Amino acid sequence: MSEGIGLPESHHEHKDHPLVLPVSITISIMAVFVAGVSLLGHRSHTEALRLETQSASRWTQYQAKSVRLHEAQGFSDVVRLVAPLNKEMGEELKEKYAKEVQHYEGDKVDVSKEAKNLEEERDLTLRKADRLDAGEVLLEIGLVICSITVLTKRRGFWFGGVLIGALGMAVAMTGLFLQ
Repeated sequence: MSEGIGLPESHHEHKDHPLVLPVSITISIMAVFVAGVSLLGHRSHTEALRLETQSASRWTQYQAKSVRLHEAQGFSDVVRLVAPLNKEMGEELKEKYAKEVQHYEGDKVDVSKEAKNLEEERDLTLRKADRLDAGEVLLEIGLVICSITVLTKRRGFWFGGVLIGALGMAVAMTGLFLQ
């Protein structure tokens, strides 16, 4: 019985083939690019989640201010009804609730603008993340196709893999420059 699995004789020819070294270096470089683009894509997705959370928080704040505005308007209506009973106190309360209504109306507008800005920033970040993800996929496909070169010893796979990898880098770069 033999001690291990023997490799076919053609395995030794593999080391000496002129494509092995350049293809191996290409694969290594592409793997580094895949790692970098993957990291940037993950960070973009995380940033989008952070922005989504902030936006949701602002919309919650907007709802709370809407409720307070509605309450202040209701109290203002009640004050107008009972103000004739005590004119001095009625005028003070009218003034107080008029200021509250004005305050909450202004706050709502500010909070709404802030929430919409956060949503726009989130959408841009998601578009960037999508481009980075697409670039990562193309880089990975290029890497696999380059790997086939080592097995088949056909230069066409290497060129095809490099071309697809370069396309992946270009797509990923467009994600970095989106404004």
